[in-house]
Amino acid sequence: MTSGIKKAASIAARSLTPGKPHHAQWLITRKCNYRCVGCNVWKEQDRKELSTEEVKKGLDILRDLGIVELVVSGGDPLLRDDIGEILDYASDRFVTTVYDNGSMAAKKIDCLRKVDFVAISIDSIDEAKNDYIKAVPGAWKKATQAVENLHREGINVSVTPTISQKNLYEIIDITNYFTGKGIPVWFCLYSYDMSVDANQLFRIGKANDEFVITDKQAMVKLCDSLIEMKKENKRILMTTKLLKALRNLYEDKRTWQCQALKNFLVVDHLGRIAGCHNHNFAGSVFDLPKKWKSQEFDMLRKTYQDCTQCNYLCYDFYSLHGSPRGHLSLAMDQWKNAKFLLKKEKTKLLNSG
Repeated sequence: MTSGIKKAASIAARSLTPGKPHHAQWLITRKCNYRCVGCNVWKEQDRKELSTEEVKKGLDILRDLGIVELVVSGGDPLLRDDIGEILDYASDRFVTTVYDNGSMAAKKIDCLRKVDFVAISIDSIDEAKNDYIKAVPGAWKKATQAVENLHREGINVSVTPTISQKNLYEIIDITNYFTGKGIPVWFCLYSYDMSVDANQLFRIGKANDEFVITDKQAMVKLCDSLIEMKKENKRILMTTKLLKALRNLYEDKRTWQCQALKNFLVVDHLGRIAGCHNHNFAGSVFDLPKKWKSQEFDMLRKTYQDCTQCNYLCYDFYSLHGSPRGHLSLAMDQWKNAKFLLKKEKTKLLNSG
């Protein structure tokens, strides 16, 4: 059995196993070469990070825990010298997405060939505005060239704008611009940390008045527009359920409870884990086998469930899909991924024959 078929079979089996987390985000480095105005990561860089072998050991633990989808981010994860080895290892075990700020993907294209998705951060189709947000001249040109190169090479690349007051009125234009070129789009949402605890897992930053969404009606209208657009545009990679929940949020109605440390978890560059980055770390990835079903984690899950301090869309998505019906829809999505992987493997075998 080839590695691709083994991966597809493993993903399918984990997807249909109840009581398991589906998603993990591993922020494998604090290193970043950009100075994004709405972010704090670059202000608190840390050269320390787990070794290659430690990361691999942690990935095996996540797989055994039941994780199906893995997001590799940072900082910019492509700044790690060993990123190719890490991504190859991860891609054999998970549906793997890697984030890049647009500066490194074209240089590390050979490291990305096995991953399932590459997400490139582009926040405006106005070159000057995008470069202002990234605080790096030429950021737009590098990012758009990386998207074009990856797309041309057959690598599944998408664009991930962060919706904020700064670009709220051009999100439809951004969406049409890239999806019209055959590039899928999914969105992040500007948010900021409310915690001030020194033991918080990972700090993104505090509120920036340029980015905090103040025009709530425009945000509601945007969600309605994207819901309608999704009926025809299959390259908008957000579920209608998530868009409706986001619309409700900006009508001051939060319609979900957080399922952190139940459906998803976060790992930082030192291997520390929490349900989400806003909360204090709760041990190490290497502790997960003994802690996952512990009373300590059960208490933390109740804390997370009552938390309403953030609106990070990745956390919201896996919380919204936390019901039995939601788990079924996630499983169906992973079956689609598994079938896609099997199709790719069949094509590879035919071509090699």
